[in-house]
Amino acid sequence: MAIAKNTICLWYDRNAEEAARFYATVFPDSDVKSVHRAPSDYPSGKAGDVLTVDFTVAGIPCMGLNGGPAFKHSEAFSFQVATEDQEETDRYWNAIVGNGGQESACGWCKDRWGINWQITPRALTEAMAAGGAEAKRAFEAMMTMGKIDVAKIEAARRG
Repeated sequence: MAIAKNTICLWYDRNAEEAARFYATVFPDSDVKSVHRAPSDYPSGKAGDVLTVDFTVAGIPCMGLNGGPAFKHSEAFSFQVATEDQEETDRYWNAIVGNGGQESACGWCKDRWGINWQITPRALTEAMAAGGAEAKRAFEAMMTMGKIDVAKIEAARRG
């Protein structure tokens, strides 16, 4: 297996494999490539514990590191997933939030492992790219939302 030149490394307490397997069930072009066990004891684990997991999320190579409780995730990093319609938006949002995650504002949510996600319909990004009054109306509508409502964004865009 070729090792990617650039891989996102995500720090987990002890459940990198569980998270990677969940992502593989939710997002297309996602899978768990390999699981590596610690060859000896380390500060937050024992020999034989899962140490790293190589996986992809929507085609992005990642490595989950079971580094222990020392570091927590923050909104400074998020996966942004572009969706085609409300059905796809709902599917990803509901999978993340409905599996122990948390809702946030403006299309953001957090999974149960603390990773932040932006579930962003293309209707929103297209409205923002249009600029001017159209973008302003779509932006103001988005600011009132948790999960993005595509119909409301499109209505705001039209004025």
